[in-house]
Amino acid sequence: MHFLAPRYWLLWFGIALLWCLIHLPYRWQLAAGRQIGRIALRLAPRRRHIADTNLKLCFPKLNNIQRKQLLHQHFESLGMGLLEMLSAWWLPDATLKPLGHIQGLEYLQAALKQGKGVILLSAHFTSSEIASRFLTMHIAIHGAYRPHENPLIEHFMKKSRESHAEKAIPREAVREMLRSLKRNKALWFATDQNFGHKHSVFAPFFGIPAATNIATSRLAKISGAVVVPFFVQRLEEHQGYKVILQPALDHFPSGDSLKDAIRINQLIEAQILKAPEQYLWVHRRFKDRPPGEEKVYLKT
Repeated sequence: MHFLAPRYWLLWFGIALLWCLIHLPYRWQLAAGRQIGRIALRLAPRRRHIADTNLKLCFPKLNNIQRKQLLHQHFESLGMGLLEMLSAWWLPDATLKPLGHIQGLEYLQAALKQGKGVILLSAHFTSSEIASRFLTMHIAIHGAYRPHENPLIEHFMKKSRESHAEKAIPREAVREMLRSLKRNKALWFATDQNFGHKHSVFAPFFGIPAATNIATSRLAKISGAVVVPFFVQRLEEHQGYKVILQPALDHFPSGDSLKDAIRINQLIEAQILKAPEQYLWVHRRFKDRPPGEEKVYLKT
């Protein structure tokens, strides 16, 4: 029981506090999440700078007041997303199900009938975890994820996800993903983060060249899997979540990795514009730059 070592005690306290918060009524839970986000805005200057830089690049027409407002809304969304993630891990179906409004489930069902597996093409929105949970109430899914460096958090993350999803697969385990697709499983997969130059192309994201991983095209080509876009939007007035499944992509992969990357980025952009504050702007999406271009996250 090495997780009981003193170095984990503070983390256990935080987990216990968050467990209490997710058992509040839904309206209060969101209010608590917004407050957590406001605190993070003050206490996380590095992430605040990254998010503000991203918003400057992606929404250059916003004035300073508008961008500051969007930045505050984003951190509130992050705080709500933290509690949504834990709700997705720990709350029963009966509590969560009334909050999930799934649109387009028939597209996923039709894709699975082809028998070659389905890649659920997603992106990192603040409510992504709870969206996946809603989908597991209807169909078994496998999910690719990035393992956490903290052993206790990784333990909770993998165990909690696999208590609802059928399997959680580390993002480097490509063979395991292919085995899932060969078994005609639905694989949650998001490549909208900067993973470096390897296996990436520079494709525009809100008009800015962004290192875009081409793994979706490669997996689809090798496996023959169908690609179904899968997004989420937190609704206003405490109405829950719209879980969005779109028609399967036709002529994908095209054989042109850059063309595919542009297409994927455009799909993600379209969803972001519906609720810009709900995208994960604290990630260094433009960390790697094309040759000759300056770094964008340097503080002046």
